[in-house]
Amino acid sequence: MPDITTRLGDWVLDNPVIPASGTFGFGQEFAKLYDINVLGSFSFKGTTQEARFGNPTPRIAECSAGMINSVGLANPGIEAVIGEELPKLRRIFHKPVIANISGFSIDEYKYCCEKIDKEDGIGIIEVNISCPNVHAGGMAFGTSPEAAAEVTRAVKSVTHKPVYMKLSPNVTSITDIAKACEEAGADGISLINTLLGMRIDIKRKKPVVANKMGGFSGPAIFPVAVRMVYQVYEAVKIPIIGMGGVASAEDVIEMMMAGASAVQIGAANLTDPCICPKIIGELPALCEKMGIEKITDIIGCAHS
Repeated sequence: MPDITTRLGDWVLDNPVIPASGTFGFGQEFAKLYDINVLGSFSFKGTTQEARFGNPTPRIAECSAGMINSVGLANPGIEAVIGEELPKLRRIFHKPVIANISGFSIDEYKYCCEKIDKEDGIGIIEVNISCPNVHAGGMAFGTSPEAAAEVTRAVKSVTHKPVYMKLSPNVTSITDIAKACEEAGADGISLINTLLGMRIDIKRKKPVVANKMGGFSGPAIFPVAVRMVYQVYEAVKIPIIGMGGVASAEDVIEMMMAGASAVQIGAANLTDPCICPKIIGELPALCEKMGIEKITDIIGCAHS
């Protein structure tokens, strides 16, 4: 039987399959469908300092090979996550989890990361730097190497757990930003977040999404994600969690060959809530068919 365990730094995962933040909530709904402990881990809902209702509705637009969402980081806030969601999560999930943290200022990132760093059962802090910087005219932190490095240094100064920076693909040079994060002390990189997209209702002559634009995800962005993971693997020496349009065991293998040590699955969870256990179940047979004895042997093999 092929070995599908993998590593993110010192953390050993039973398999490389991780539901992505924003598509899995805090695990409660999916735990009603299957034993979520089969997962390598999962990244919980993006969390900010204060509770957020999110953007106005409608928030979702369908596309032929994906979807656009403008949920707006709806979440109960860091205090409620620590006081209510994590205790409930510990009853159903018995592995370390990935804490996805968002913020609209350096101080907010520091506050939330310092809080969550003290919690048992958090394996990695995943810092989403696709958020607009309210002190810099709304430009996302992750669109410049300098701003990305500033957030990285700030959260590393108040944490002891591994910090993975989640990067936006809506940039001119993903490698410059990844290298800036590594130099500032990041323990790993997560990429890619959603692309910026839009749909227009031709009958109403108006954008489908109330916020006009939103994050485009789904199978259509997979080649972009593979390309960016490939580029970043060559630019940094820290582990990569790859994501973006992953929807099959073959996609997981391809993403790992590009350089990912583990793979997150996002939009596919919304079309098939059981996609992750299906992929986990299919991985050993696919590895055997491809002559892969240890899945970690293929990480970055497309570069040789």
